[in-house]
Amino acid sequence: MKPLRVSKMGRLLRHGVAAAAATVLLGLANSATHAQAAPAKTKFGDWELRCEKPAGASTEQCALVQRLVADDNSNVYLVVNVLKTSDGKSRLLSVIAPLGVLLPNGLGLKIDQTDIGRAGFVKCLPMGCVAEVTMDDKLIDQLKNGKIATFIIHQVPEEGIGLPLTLQGFKDGFAKLP
Repeated sequence: MKPLRVSKMGRLLRHGVAAAAATVLLGLANSATHAQAAPAKTKFGDWELRCEKPAGASTEQCALVQRLVADDNSNVYLVVNVLKTSDGKSRLLSVIAPLGVLLPNGLGLKIDQTDIGRAGFVKCLPMGCVAEVTMDDKLIDQLKNGKIATFIIHQVPEEGIGLPLTLQGFKDGFAKLP
């Protein structure tokens, strides 16, 4: 997909950091190093429901996952994960962006033409930098009913790179998320 160039983002998203959940998410993004067995996968449109038992965990963790690489630059990518926390009380949206993003600018999000806001990056690891938000019912409904989610990263301060991610299958996949 061709990146979309944008210059401004609006209000802040509510965000929370759950270190244990982020570790699980990263395990789902790179299952070869963290999982004890091959993850179970089910497709929902352009989304994949992945369930696996991370090393050292007592229970299986599931996430709705979509990966995206820009057509014109393989160094610009995203791994988007949606999951419920292990206590079942919160739903998280976690996005892994490439190393080299400008951390102070955070990660922007538009759904269709609606500016949702920004989330800060919580940490960077060898595979990329992680932005994470606790999803409220309004955001979940926007994702379920939208067509395109555009995640915006910055590599230079003046210009953002918008990566359009299809929401086809999100509603059905989210309904099956344990």
